[in-house]
Formats: sequence, C-alpha cells, structure tokens
Amino acid sequence: MVNFAALVREHWMQTLVPIGIVLGIYLDRWNDSRLTQFRNKSALYKRELKPGEEVTWK
Repeated sequence: MVNFAALVREHWMQTLVPIGIVLGIYLDRWNDSRLTQFRNKSALYKRELKPGEEVTWK
C-alpha cells in the first residue's frame, strides 16, 4: 500500500506547481470573462467604435 503522506512529502513540488499553474490560468480567464461586461464602458476611455473596428481587448 502506498503511503500518500510520504509520497506528497517527497514530490510536493512536482504536484503543487502544476496545480498552481492550472489554477492561475483558470482564475485569469475567469477574471477576463467577468471584466468583458465593462469593455469600452469606462468614462475615461469611452468612445464609439469605427465601423469594422474590433473591440480593444477580448
């Protein structure tokens, strides 16, 4: 039987770093999707888009 605590103690970097990277990518995409509702609505940068012009960020 594999001792899970010993396995984590010996290989914590190989397990936690990829989990942290995946979690960071997920949170970054979640934050971007949340902020798209405010795109081009800032009072400081508000302007009409030209015909055929793409949004400033996606």
